[in-house]
Amino acid sequence: MANQSTLRPALSSLLQQYAQLLHSFPKSLRITAATVLCVVLGGLWERRRRRKKVDEGRGRVLIRRNSAIQLKDGSRLIYVPYKQTTAKVTINPTKSTTFDAHRRLFLEPPGGRDFRSSSGGEGPPVNTKPGLNLAFLHQFLSLLSIMIPRLTSKESFLLLMHTFFLVSRTYLSLVVARLDGEIVRDLVAGNGKAFAWGIGKWLSVGVPAVYCNAMIKFLQSKISIAFRTRLTRYIHDLYLNDKQAYYKLQNLDGGLVGGGADQFITSDLPLFCDSAAALYSSLGKPFLDLVVFNYQLMRSLGPLALAGILFNYGATAWMLKKFSPPFGRLAAAQGRREGEFRGLHTRLIGNSEEVAFYGGAEMEREFLDKGFNDLKTLMEGIYSMKIRYNMLEDFVLKYGWSALGYLFTSLPVFLPAWGGLGGLLELSNSESTHGTSGREHDRMKGFITNKRLMLSLADAGGRMMYSFKDLSELAGYTSRVYTLISTLHRVHSHAYTTPRPELYGNADIQGTLHKGFDGVRLEGVPIVAPGLWPRGGEELVESLDITVREGEHLLILGPNGVGKSSISRVVAGLWPVYRGLVSRPREGGMGGIMFLPQRVYLAQGTLRDQVIYPHNEMEMRMARRTDSELKDILDTVRLGYLPDREGGWDCRKEWKDVLSGGEKQRISIARLLYHEPKYAFIDEGTSAVSQDVEGLLYETCKERGITLITISTRAQLKKYHTFQLQLDGPNGGWEFDRIGTERERSSVENELRDLREKVKNVDALRERLKTVDEELARVFVTGGDLPGYDDALAREIEARMEAAAVAEANGDELRETGVVVGSFDSPGEHTAEEVTSEEAGTPGERSIWRMSEGEDNENRNREEEVLV
Repeated sequence: MANQSTLRPALSSLLQQYAQLLHSFPKSLRITAATVLCVVLGGLWERRRRRKKVDEGRGRVLIRRNSAIQLKDGSRLIYVPYKQTTAKVTINPTKSTTFDAHRRLFLEPPGGRDFRSSSGGEGPPVNTKPGLNLAFLHQFLSLLSIMIPRLTSKESFLLLMHTFFLVSRTYLSLVVARLDGEIVRDLVAGNGKAFAWGIGKWLSVGVPAVYCNAMIKFLQSKISIAFRTRLTRYIHDLYLNDKQAYYKLQNLDGGLVGGGADQFITSDLPLFCDSAAALYSSLGKPFLDLVVFNYQLMRSLGPLALAGILFNYGATAWMLKKFSPPFGRLAAAQGRREGEFRGLHTRLIGNSEEVAFYGGAEMEREFLDKGFNDLKTLMEGIYSMKIRYNMLEDFVLKYGWSALGYLFTSLPVFLPAWGGLGGLLELSNSESTHGTSGREHDRMKGFITNKRLMLSLADAGGRMMYSFKDLSELAGYTSRVYTLISTLHRVHSHAYTTPRPELYGNADIQGTLHKGFDGVRLEGVPIVAPGLWPRGGEELVESLDITVREGEHLLILGPNGVGKSSISRVVAGLWPVYRGLVSRPREGGMGGIMFLPQRVYLAQGTLRDQVIYPHNEMEMRMARRTDSELKDILDTVRLGYLPDREGGWDCRKEWKDVLSGGEKQRISIARLLYHEPKYAFIDEGTSAVSQDVEGLLYETCKERGITLITISTRAQLKKYHTFQLQLDGPNGGWEFDRIGTERERSSVENELRDLREKVKNVDALRERLKTVDEELARVFVTGGDLPGYDDALAREIEARMEAAAVAEANGDELRETGVVVGSFDSPGEHTAEEVTSEEAGTPGERSIWRMSEGEDNENRNREEEVLV
């Protein structure tokens, strides 16, 4: 008060001096200054209003187009609808230094050998049994460092607010217990005025108590969402980056057991966050209640009651832990089975068309029924365990604790010397001159108050004991989430070590991938299909040495399964470079390299997003590209009708179901023309496109300066390329050569010679056909004649004769021009002498000398190539 009395005169004198100073200036100057101040403030307000309006308009556009703004520091600015306007949300990426600091927590856990994974390598303790042990403590604290990164974070503020309301609720519980005793005392005493006043205080306490309960639940939900947001963004930053963990996690590591990453992120992570947020309430609030209520009861009932209560807690905890099922392991096992069952449904949805063509509904039903039965059996076992445990838990916590509560509250009455303040009141009342009714009223008040405290204490203790089961389940969820993040860290940092690494395993990577080279070069690189850690891989192609420079278009040929697509995976960095050196340009944009996979991926979004993928609209606008340019690109790939047919550039559809196979492949080429890289890998990118459009696409790409590296099984594409890489097959051999060399021309001549040899004995085949027809005519067939095999065979022989005649007529022309469209291996001989040496009197015998369908198709393909 003294400070205020000295401050007020000083402040008033300052204001008076300021007013006198203003009056000392001329009136015109004061008006001018006020006008300028109003104009400046009005201009600032109008500028702020216009910016807000423009920002809201841009936000509505971005919301409609599902886009965001990339800031210079790497963070993203997204707009979300909020009431009648939009709100800005800034998402900051996780720093690399944070990953480096956390890598020690997730890849180098303490505890020695028992804390390591049984694989013997560096990595997370994925095989540690979930439970209340040192592993759980380390895992939970490691995840807590992600959920609460610093004391000044939003999560810390939410926990502080939660703590405030928990303490307020405990204080209100004490007030309610005291009011309960006073109301009952006044009711028994017949004091109507005090009773009415007590009811009023009871109702007044109910308002903040209800508000505290609601805020506790609300803040618990907010904490759960905040935890999930932190973990989800952290996982996404590890999962979706230039390390391509989203691909390597399932194809190289294999550390996630019981479901894929989608199961861990969308199912296990929310359960963990809910349990972690509830843990603070289920443990923090009961613990605070136990401390406060035990102190109050010790004052009211004495130290003997406190000792009995503490002994009761210890005995109950020991009993429940002794007979408690392993809830942590059961929760982890249930999550694993849930993930497997969900994976079966996901696989069926992704391959529904293929299953429908094969008619495999019954087989898929068996798979789904088996997965569900396994899940049902596990859940029934868990529920049966919970029945026995819940019976024991309810009896001990509800009835056993209530009986002990009555026993402890009777101590001031029957043993006043050991009854604390209640016993002292009993002794003082017995020695005083008050009547029996006053003693009974005080006894009633003390009993009701102590009973209320005992009930609250029993509730807190029960929640504390129940929380052990929740804590065990939390251990299971913690193990699942920790396994996900530790596996992502292992993939992100490539932390694979083992004393005896497998050949071509993840710990046996000795090659180098260099980005920044003007071309594509592989020096001593074996193409290896990697195995899941810790198994080794399988070599598909031996040490590969090729170099592709600008303008040197390469065609990679070979039968299926020899490793053609694997070369693109190694160059793209999806598969490790186990030996040698791979040099390539950097990704993206002009001067880089782009990969077009065999299966065209169509993203969620607008038609514009399909053409510019992986760019979004904002990146397209920043690059000063327009929709008219996209229309020209679609016209080039013969898809100019799509914007009008589908409803414009901003239409949203499930594009994988709308576009046909050929349209999907042309969309992929349109992406190539939009980004205009210097080099491009095309894996069977035109197999569903007609030949005229296919030639147009290849020529257009070459005119744009794109060096093509095409993976295909069709030799007809040689005319668009300069070099070819022929993969031989299971032996891992390969041959790299320029298209149109002397050796390739000689191979064509050999092929023509082989074809001529095959058709020399056509007359003998016809005579044999007549003989077989005569023999078959004598065979009795019930219900009619045998099918006419002669027509098919005759057509086949005539087609071979015509093909050989054309080949012979064009052989000299091919040799003169030097135009070569294919190189062939010598086919296996199949002469007429071999045919006539067989005795074919029945259709079964006749099938012996007929050429197999695979060899027939192969020869037809070769004939077509020669005719081209």
